[in-house]
Amino acid sequence: MIVNFSRLAVVGTGAMGRGIAQIAAQAGSEVRLLDAAPGAASQAADAIRAQWQRLADKGRLTPEQVAGFAARLKPVGSAAELAGCDLVIEAIVERLDAKRALFAELERTLGTDTVLASNTSSLSVTAIAAGLAHPQRVAGFHFFNPVPLMKVVEVVSGFRTDPAVCARLREYAAQMGHRAVQAQDTPGFIVNHAGRAYGTEALRIAGEGVADFATIDRVLTDQAGFRLGPFELLDLTGLDVSHPVMESIYHQYYEEPRYRPSVIAAQRVAAGVLGRKSGEGFYRYVDGVAQRPPEPTVPAPATLPPVWVPARATRRAELLRLVHGLGATLESGAAPSAGALIVVAPLGFDVTTVAAVERLDPTRTVGIDMLVDDVATRRRVLATNPATRPDMRDAAHALFARDGKAVSVIRDSGGFITQRVVASIVNIAADICQQRICTPANLETAVTLGLGYPQGPLAMGDLYGPTSILEVLFNLQTVYGDPRYRPSPWLRRRGALGLSLKHEDE
Repeated sequence: MIVNFSRLAVVGTGAMGRGIAQIAAQAGSEVRLLDAAPGAASQAADAIRAQWQRLADKGRLTPEQVAGFAARLKPVGSAAELAGCDLVIEAIVERLDAKRALFAELERTLGTDTVLASNTSSLSVTAIAAGLAHPQRVAGFHFFNPVPLMKVVEVVSGFRTDPAVCARLREYAAQMGHRAVQAQDTPGFIVNHAGRAYGTEALRIAGEGVADFATIDRVLTDQAGFRLGPFELLDLTGLDVSHPVMESIYHQYYEEPRYRPSVIAAQRVAAGVLGRKSGEGFYRYVDGVAQRPPEPTVPAPATLPPVWVPARATRRAELLRLVHGLGATLESGAAPSAGALIVVAPLGFDVTTVAAVERLDPTRTVGIDMLVDDVATRRRVLATNPATRPDMRDAAHALFARDGKAVSVIRDSGGFITQRVVASIVNIAADICQQRICTPANLETAVTLGLGYPQGPLAMGDLYGPTSILEVLFNLQTVYGDPRYRPSPWLRRRGALGLSLKHEDE
């Protein structure tokens, strides 16, 4: 196979640079390795060769393949030794001044046909290329760690980038076995931009005292199907990595409320409580294992009260079927009896607001999240209001755990945990499409492969219904009066027209 770039260089041989060099050599390119630290390039080449040998020991590569790949790696000691390369990928420290200085040196050293690509995750490609005589040959080529396993790469067009350069990089990504997604040069590109909602909204929920870290993680994994809860993920990545990205994107978007970081994360960074790497983060780690609090015990009341569901309750039919299936006595009168448990299913509103507007007895009113189809979830989530009696809270918990499904009881807030996080994810994704940062199809690919969500954010919106997501957002705006829940015009238009969120504009 003839590769798109037969001779390339990787400058910066840390984890990212090594991963890029590995898959480039496997694709058939001659790869030169350069690092400012003496001996680092040779050490990187040795580490990559050792990785290939481990794969051979497992039967995934043949000895001939290992020898062929290894022969393509060549550590070098200076930028002058990169002459003849048709692509240079920069993977050095994430500092604009350092990247601009390197690219200026490369421009003085290399021919005008050499493509210069940056693996930056958060800096502007336009700013990196500014001041160069040939900015049209500079593009972003953003891989994810670990590079051989994370099969997506963002190809980023700066303000002056030649479209042909991006086309060549996309083709080369395919030759490397990766899926390329095209992005415009905006803060966070696609994946880091789309990923703002998951952790930041979870941090807001925790900061409001709605639930503890473990409960929020359990709800989003068991109810919504995420592979890792947001606090598990933050501990895995490390807050010293995640929190600066939150701050960077927030400031680059001129303090857009949707991206506001959390003081909870900032405080932990200041204390050195970073996650798994420091032995403590949102969880403590013993021998690498997170120490999570046990699930609360299901209450065992002597008797369960009858259940009354208001006539105007959201998703009343589904709620009645669920309660009936759990064997509760249902009341059908225009008003509840004096001892009945009142159950509501708000979308976006808090239980307090529903009780006040519907003139329900708040001491007996409990909410349940019905955004996710009950059949499709492993956990039910209930919410009390500040006046809910403990006996009614315990009765609701016991009732909804009657069939063995896990139940979490949280404090009152606008929207439930899943509603707030999912609506924020969908809304930010819609805003990415609104800004034409990428196509809906590229967005879905980038997020699914780059973040490991159970489905892309637009598919998530279609699954739960664009009108339901909009209802959650509008009602959250009412409860909080906060512009961070302002619905994207892109989302509103599709909701109004009944279009799939994955629909591509003409």
